[in-house]
Amino acid sequence: MSGKIHPTAIIADSVKLGADVEIGPYCIIEGDVELGDGVRLMSHVTIAGHTRIGAETVVYPHASLGHPPQDLKFKGEDTRLVIGARNTIREYATMHPGTGVGRQQTVVGDDGFYMIGTHVAHDCIVGDKVVLSNHAVLGGHSVVEDQVILGGYTGVVQHCRIGRQAFVNAMSLLTKDVIPYGAAGGNHAHLEGLNLVGLKRRGHSRAAIKELRTAYRLLFAEEGSFGERLEDVASLYSENPAVMEIVDFVRAAPSRSICMPHD
Repeated sequence: MSGKIHPTAIIADSVKLGADVEIGPYCIIEGDVELGDGVRLMSHVTIAGHTRIGAETVVYPHASLGHPPQDLKFKGEDTRLVIGARNTIREYATMHPGTGVGRQQTVVGDDGFYMIGTHVAHDCIVGDKVVLSNHAVLGGHSVVEDQVILGGYTGVVQHCRIGRQAFVNAMSLLTKDVIPYGAAGGNHAHLEGLNLVGLKRRGHSRAAIKELRTAYRLLFAEEGSFGERLEDVASLYSENPAVMEIVDFVRAAPSRSICMPHD
């Protein structure tokens, strides 16, 4: 092991440190914690429990990772928090492990950006390249797929799913699932269309975006039932991977309904 550890840091003997780890002033690390190569803790960071943090992740002052979940059903079970590589976790962010009645672990992917005061609750699954803007919070058991962006002060209710490359406006309250590539906002949030800015930034062609918009309009038209429209879209666009991703996402919905334009 090599790296820089400030003399005021408190690190339990059980902690495993990778190569070139940097731990700043007044950090406290205890429990079954493992920090990957090149992890940097700026200062006043606290990490506990069964927590893994991937290589080159940077954690800013007063972040709290791996402490017991905020769930009255938690009874000290052996649950985990797994954070991927190259994440940026800013000041006062919190991430909690899973619960014994949930997934037993919370998983955060790679290359994410978790801004000041954000919260990833117990049993969440968060994908790669996710952005949680200031004070955006995820309720327990939420699933956030790759490249999702949540605006500041957004609240996501427990068990919600947010599909890949979706965008949720600032100060929204999300109580229903958001389809992949969707844009949602409001209190309570409703679909506002597709995340066109995100689609363009991530290299989707004009033709692909046009076809996705046509399928979206059909799916969320007012004629007929939603189930009938879903099957029509699945039949017409069976060869379009992006459209079928939306179809599969909707079909996998539990009893919770999908966020709609007309909510």
